[in-house]
Amino acid sequence: MQPKIYIIILNYNNWADTINCLESVLRNNYLNYHCIVVDNNSPNNSMKYLKAWAEGKLNVWNPVNCALKNLYFPPVKKPVDYVFYTQEEALNEKAFNQETDGKSNNSIILIQSGENKGFAAGNNIGIKYAIKKNDFEYIWLLNNDTVIEADTIVKLLEYATKNQTDITGSAMYYFDSPKTIQAFGGHINRFFGTGFHILNQTEIKNKLDYVVGSAFLISKKCIDMIGLLPEEYFLYYEETDYCFNARNNNLRLAIATDSTVYHKEGKTIGANNKDKNNKSELSDILSLKNRVKFSKKYLKNRFGLYLGLFISFLIRIKRGQVGRAFKIIKIIFLEE
Repeated sequence: MQPKIYIIILNYNNWADTINCLESVLRNNYLNYHCIVVDNNSPNNSMKYLKAWAEGKLNVWNPVNCALKNLYFPPVKKPVDYVFYTQEEALNEKAFNQETDGKSNNSIILIQSGENKGFAAGNNIGIKYAIKKNDFEYIWLLNNDTVIEADTIVKLLEYATKNQTDITGSAMYYFDSPKTIQAFGGHINRFFGTGFHILNQTEIKNKLDYVVGSAFLISKKCIDMIGLLPEEYFLYYEETDYCFNARNNNLRLAIATDSTVYHKEGKTIGANNKDKNNKSELSDILSLKNRVKFSKKYLKNRFGLYLGLFISFLIRIKRGQVGRAFKIIKIIFLEE
């Protein structure tokens, strides 16, 4: 029998992307799964639109010229079975009592968090729900701004089970440029504490330090050993922390290179890794703050860490981003 997998998709404001992601997931060839969609207290009534979509009352407009449109359009047959919970309901005994919960393999569990405490905290709600169910072998964290191939999950699970890996990633490609690799996982520069995407699969064996959080498969064994995602980061470096923690506990990381995920990337917070100059200020400063948190926790080279931050300060001054530059000074001297 296929191992049971919970697919956790975190939504914040981008309900249209979440719907496209769900449409692609519901087309996949793997049978033993359930989707959990956690809304991180979106102020734009995202949950209302997600319910309307599941009931067949709403479709998302999609551009005609999108190269990947066939992965999520035309819409799957509606209605789609779903159950809705508040966070409090999902994490107590009510989660076991609704008839439609788990009724079919394509049923969806919608959870309204009621608060936005970041990427890790939102995903942890879904993980806690799965732990209460205690009927799974893997959890797959999947960004809502992704779409997948029909065989993405099959190939991912085949690799993870055959090789007994504990955290497994897929090959990430750009949604807008589907033949261009975004990442085969990532590598951490031990001197500066900075993360880099691995772009050549021949480098995975020697350089893989973390699986990119956009598509992050975790075994139940891993969750039982090291627990939930670290919530102190809010956004950025939480998956890196989790992977370093896993490695420190002799758990195995890997990339299933024939499992493909297409990523739109960074729409929730205005981040764009293809153009570093256009990162939003929130994205920019959070990534720098969290580099400090991560480096102090796992790396020893403080000189390199602060040298890197000073270089970041000079780069922002050169770009004319004076406000950001002085926030970096606060990070260096006041650790704010």
